[in-house]
Amino acid sequence: MNPAWQNIRADFPILNQQVNGQALVYLDNAATSQKPQCVIDALVNYYQRDNANVHRGIHTLSMRATFAYEAARERSAQFLNAAEAGEIIFTAGTTDSINLVAHAWGDKNLKAGDIILLTEMEHHSNMVPWQLLARRTGAKLRYLPVVAGDTGLLDLTQLDQVLTPEVKIFAFTHVSNTLGVINPAAALCAAAKKVGAISVVDAAQSAGHMPIDVRAMDCDFLAVSGHKMCGPTGVGLLYGRKALLEAMPPYRGGGSMISSVEYFESKWAPAPQKFEAGTPNIADVIALARAMDYLDDLGREAIAQHDEKLAAHAYARLANEIPGIRMLGPAQHRSGVISFDLPGVHAHDVVTMADQAGVALRGGHHCNQPLMRKLGLSSTSRASFYLYNTEAEIERLVATLQTIQKFFAG
Repeated sequence: MNPAWQNIRADFPILNQQVNGQALVYLDNAATSQKPQCVIDALVNYYQRDNANVHRGIHTLSMRATFAYEAARERSAQFLNAAEAGEIIFTAGTTDSINLVAHAWGDKNLKAGDIILLTEMEHHSNMVPWQLLARRTGAKLRYLPVVAGDTGLLDLTQLDQVLTPEVKIFAFTHVSNTLGVINPAAALCAAAKKVGAISVVDAAQSAGHMPIDVRAMDCDFLAVSGHKMCGPTGVGLLYGRKALLEAMPPYRGGGSMISSVEYFESKWAPAPQKFEAGTPNIADVIALARAMDYLDDLGREAIAQHDEKLAAHAYARLANEIPGIRMLGPAQHRSGVISFDLPGVHAHDVVTMADQAGVALRGGHHCNQPLMRKLGLSSTSRASFYLYNTEAEIERLVATLQTIQKFFAG
């Protein structure tokens, strides 16, 4: 085992506290992950030492800030195995990244009669931008279904029926934030390419949990959120294939994204600069690169194995020890996300009572309302695990749910 794993919880100062008189058990990582001290230090160091605007200044602080910001772009390209740093655009997160593609690529390339293919398990952030694009262009939406039942797997037997030459965009999640399903991203991207469609991968739930190689995946675009991978909130990135980025118009206008400006027209800077209008989120970008270092020091393959082991253990314990519980997603070979329905208890009541026991869960539709309706549910409770969680915390989860069930049983 990597020695860094031995004291991993000590790297996260927020975990060393009590909530409602109980030691905190944080199981809401699919919503946002906690931040190690080194990431917090990177933020503080920037503001204490290097705070200045990037790209425009020639004084020392500005040059230091610019170097760190562009070094973070290089680091991000390495993290995803992109061909070059110019394929990385810094954004506000996955939602912002998907909207960028929908506007900059979609508005230029889609027309009435074209098809945008999604899956039935998509987060609203990988659904609503495409709905808006369809309204603007006259394109239509189509969905690859999930199989009947609660495993949540995509029905790949229907892929050839829905992925036809009329499809111009195939956007799908790599890892479901509700079902814990890990989709076969490389195979789906290959299928998209076969019919001439671009592939857009929502990697919000996977980028910090497993190795990602955009060249091996052969995707056209891939969206990432920093706050779900030990980085700050409000920052993320979009990977885009260089040829596509060069052909796309800018998404927003302003400073930094131009090469020259006249009173009646402007010329754009090359990608990625033409997609980063205005002063960027400098400090959070730098801290995101530090989070990437932290994750790679632990090893993303080891993190993936840790997540899967915890999820499989939790799934088995809950399924066997909580009478009547309905478990969603596959029992094995899944991410660290466990969603469940406790019969006779609303998810919000589960989460409220768990909080009283110091256990942080998530309850609701998880920005998956269409999927919830398909499953005959209005909401579920969700426990999601990450690199600092332990089997002892699963014991706390099981005991807490047993207590909640007894309370509502009277």
